[in-house]
Amino acid sequence: MSYTEVPGAQVPIRMWTDPAAVEGVAMQQLRNVATLPWIKGLAVMPDVHYGKGATVGSVIAMRGAVCPAAVGVDIGCGMSAVKTSLTANDLPGDLSRLRSKIEQAIPVGRGMHDSPVDPGRLHGLATSGWEDFWARFDGVADAVRFRRERAVKQMGSLGGGNHFWEFCLDADDSVWIMLHSGSRNIGKELAEYHMGVAQKLPQNQGLVDRDLAVFISDTPQMAAYRNDLFWAQEYAKHNREIMMALSQDVIRREFKKARVTFGEVISCHHNYVAEEQYDGMDLLVTRKGAIRAGSGEYGIIPGSMGTGSYIVKGLGNPASFNSASHGAGRKMSRNAAKKRFSTRDLEEQTRGVECRKDSGVIDEIPGAYKPIEKVMEQQRDLVEVVAHLKQVVCVKG
Repeated sequence: MSYTEVPGAQVPIRMWTDPAAVEGVAMQQLRNVATLPWIKGLAVMPDVHYGKGATVGSVIAMRGAVCPAAVGVDIGCGMSAVKTSLTANDLPGDLSRLRSKIEQAIPVGRGMHDSPVDPGRLHGLATSGWEDFWARFDGVADAVRFRRERAVKQMGSLGGGNHFWEFCLDADDSVWIMLHSGSRNIGKELAEYHMGVAQKLPQNQGLVDRDLAVFISDTPQMAAYRNDLFWAQEYAKHNREIMMALSQDVIRREFKKARVTFGEVISCHHNYVAEEQYDGMDLLVTRKGAIRAGSGEYGIIPGSMGTGSYIVKGLGNPASFNSASHGAGRKMSRNAAKKRFSTRDLEEQTRGVECRKDSGVIDEIPGAYKPIEKVMEQQRDLVEVVAHLKQVVCVKG
């Protein structure tokens, strides 16, 4: 579908979904964002749903300003995927051992490594710039510097919530590794610290929603936020790289006879800020639950733990600020899902997938998410599908 345009105070709201199908609180958030004096454009993805300050599934382009809540608390959260030389015929009938080996190698939930992962011991992982990256931690906000040890040990860990590790099959029965994670606790603490700072600044006192507080260019507060934001985005990228390398080591050991090889890793953020130019203007583009989908750029759009995911190539649609959805998107809150569904429902909806099927992950049940096929249909002018994947193993925290 092409987008539907809804009037907004400063800019029109371009929506790649039916506005009538968007929950009222999310629609109000979009209208609130459109009132910001600095905004130059607002694009809404088909996976849109209510979030803190700004909706998940929104692309906000501003000139000379950025809103921390529009990035979200998991700065740099995103996806990585790689095609392996394995096929379905190489897999054992019982995949529980593989799932267990991954859970041993990659801490999940609030877990962390007992000692920091040495990237130098991981096969094929580039380590240049590693020391410089950690040296720059000394330049982040004083309020979170005491978290250094935890941040170091959480590097290469999955987290909880909607984060996951998967073994998937494509239409040709080739095996893929896919994972979803972000900047862990350090990104969350940096985000919350800067949101607090922004809310106290003079330019934000008259806003319709205090969660939409912004930093303005050429101020010390903006400089501090940009420094921490870009560091956290880099942390998230390294975190996924470490987990992908750990995964590949496990796969090599578990499938020694197959002499497994791996293709080029596809990776994309979906909670981040980028400096981009549109209509001759230098803009700060915030994607919260959205990926960049520039012409020919690869991206990953996952469904839920019992449905398919997609490897895509961007079509470079400027109307969406070269963006697409980050996934299926929730259609009900976590609390609503826990009340609505049972472990029996979870077992039914994840049949054929080696994964947790206990009450601790009911809020991640496929029924709590929008149908990924419909989401993909609504953004045919934003991306083309390269591969359709179906998971056979799913690891969650």
